Amino acid sequence: MNILVTGAAGFVGKNLCAALKNIKDGKDRRFPSLQLDEIFEYTRAHSDEVLEDWCRRTDFVFNLAGVNRPKDEGEFIKGNRDFGEKLLGFLERAGNKCPVMLSSSLQASLEGRFAGSVYGKSKLAGEELFFDYARRTGATVLVYRFPNLFGKWCRPNYNSAVATFCNNMANDLPITVNDSSTMLELLYIDDLVDEMLAAVQGCAHRCNYEGMEPVPSDDGRFCYAPVTHKVTLGEIVSLLESFKAQPETLLMPEIAPGSFAKKLYSTYLSYLPREKAAFPLKMNEDARGSFTELLKTTAHGQFSVNISKPGITKGEHWHNTKWEFFIVVSGRGLIRQRKIGSDEVLDFYVSGDKIEAVHMLPGYTHNIINLSDTENMVTLMWANECFDPKRPDTFFEAVEK
Repeated sequence: MNILVTGAAGFVGKNLCAALKNIKDGKDRRFPSLQLDEIFEYTRAHSDEVLEDWCRRTDFVFNLAGVNRPKDEGEFIKGNRDFGEKLLGFLERAGNKCPVMLSSSLQASLEGRFAGSVYGKSKLAGEELFFDYARRTGATVLVYRFPNLFGKWCRPNYNSAVATFCNNMANDLPITVNDSSTMLELLYIDDLVDEMLAAVQGCAHRCNYEGMEPVPSDDGRFCYAPVTHKVTLGEIVSLLESFKAQPETLLMPEIAPGSFAKKLYSTYLSYLPREKAAFPLKMNEDARGSFTELLKTTAHGQFSVNISKPGITKGEHWHNTKWEFFIVVSGRGLIRQRKIGSDEVLDFYVSGDKIEAVHMLPGYTHNIINLSDTENMVTLMWANECFDPKRPDTFFEAVEK
């Protein structure tokens, strides 16, 4: 299968083409039935002759080309309708009735705040052009009305408030929010690309529209991406502030699978400048070695790394409720645990050559001993709760009486 992507240099185009290349090269194996031969990446730098040739040879078209913020409003029609007319003309003259996808916008509804939108009118004109083409030729058209989009590679200070906020927060630039209660409907780029890949395989989600709301329908006139998020500007800024503070607090906010927070965090990180891609951690050092907190979570405890110098014993304490994993990743040592009130000692020999996790059992005093005379021992530690100095739940008692 050959696929033509117009607007390939834009935000959506870049992400879609990267996904298509991963499939073509066998790097993404989620789509075993999708065999790709050539991916035609059309940009403004290409001639009409190239576009006409690709229109003859393609098996599916993603028309992502469009104009968002022209200097002259007249360019809206030229970019959002006239190009579509040229594209469809090339396909029709070639007798190529392959499916064609059109990226439109919710502004084409001309509802609510979009009433009278020149951009929306140009998108609506483009939609009607494609629907007329389908009626005339019998070709399948898939018209998507996108809400606000966000994700990696989106251009800030252009047509995405999320991209602007992420870029400015990551680069210590000011953010202006006139009304923090303003609600946005947001579509994440990976969710959009997943839908577009489904469309290639004949599994597009169809709908009709009631105002700006998609109503799923198997024979719907339009198509839509089913996973979107409705959040306020205030919620977005609050999350971004917590992401920015993470290198200092070490606290990772809740980022549940599929959540908006998870997708926003990935987007935010994609805007970090080089100098912020790495950050120092506080090493608490003494004659025995060092202890460094790595990461804290609100509900799932914290991660730390412990370095023990040769022959050193650390620990000699117990907890009521707190429990931990000790995972030696370099060196060799002995972990010893004794139940409070008992004389029986549990010994666990550990080594970075055979990595395993050892529970530090509640109600057992424990220690960890570096058995080497020459090498440091490195232990990754996880505790089921973050350390609270007001309630440390840590009590000294030697393992050996």
